[in-house]
Amino acid sequence: HDLIDTAAPLEVPVNAIPSDRMALDVGGATVLRIARVLEECRTLLWNGPLGAFETDPFGRGTFAVARYAVERVQAGRLTVVAGGGDTAAALSAARVAERITYLSTAGGAFLEWLEGRSLPGIEALRNKVPDMEIA
Repeated sequence: HDLIDTAAPLEVPVNAIPSDRMALDVGGATVLRIARVLEECRTLLWNGPLGAFETDPFGRGTFAVARYAVERVQAGRLTVVAGGGDTAAALSAARVAERITYLSTAGGAFLEWLEGRSLPGIEALRNKVPDMEIA
C-alpha cells in the first residue's frame, strides 16, 4: 500500500506501463472508449471497480464511468445491474449508488445467481413458500 500512497500518477497506454510501475486505474482514453461502448448498450452488468478507487486519484476512471452510466440511466437509455461489495463501495464513493438500477452487495452469490445456479437462501424460500415466485 505504501507504493500506492507515494506513486505520482503516470498515464500511459496499457502496453507501455514501465516495469517498475503498476496499473492502478484506467486512463482518459479508456474512459472515453467505455463511454462510446455504453452509448450502444442497453444493459450494463458491472462487477468490480476499474481502479484502486479507495486511494486518490486512482478512482477517477471508475467515478467518471459511473457518472456517465448514471446519466444514461436517468435518460432512460441504460439499465445498470451492479454487484459486489467493492463495486457497491466504488459507486457509493462516486455518489451514484442510489441512482443505479439494481445494486447488490452479494459479490460471489450475485454472480452465481446471474449464472442461474442454486443459492441456499433462495432454495429455502422456495421450499418454505412453494407458490412464491422468485426471479
